[in-house]
Order: sequence, then structure tokens, then C-alpha cells
Amino acid sequence: MSDSETAQKAFDALQLAQQEPAQKALPILNGLVGLVQGNGKQPLEVEDARASAFLAICEVGKALHRGQPTDSQYARAISATERWLALTRKACLMD
Repeated sequence: MSDSETAQKAFDALQLAQQEPAQKALPILNGLVGLVQGNGKQPLEVEDARASAFLAICEVGKALHRGQPTDSQYARAISATERWLALTRKACLMD
């Protein structure tokens, strides 16, 4: 799976998880951990965006686990993942 496909899958999963209660959202987000881990083969800017998305997704998971409000965490995670997705698409066009 390409980095762009991975970013798209993470974005789609975040949008799905946001619509679900915590007990259904947590498994969706936990399923992203293996996908969002980088391999270091992308340009630094893409790897930085991927890492930011990963950390933001983890923050959503922590908030869900603790029963805390998640609106701002989801917004940050979705924004970070959108940035990652945009950069992966840009990197593909440059190859």
C-alpha cells in the first residue's frame, strides 16, 4: 500500500470513528497504529506530517479511553491527517 493510500485509509477511519461511540471508535483507532507507523522512506516533510498525524490520533485514543471530550482532538487529528495526505499526493506527483 502506498503512503498516499495509507494516509487516505487513516483519514477515512478517523471520520468513521468520529461518528461512533467510544467503545466502537477505540478499536477503529487502534487499528491505525500499524498503518500510521512510518518507514522513513518518504521525504522528511511527509514523515513529519505522518508523525504528527500519528501523535494526534493517539491523543484522540487517550481522550476516548479516559472518557474525555474529543471534539478538539478529532479536529487536530483530522487536520494533521489531511496535511499528511496532501503531502503524500504531492510527493507522488513529483516522482
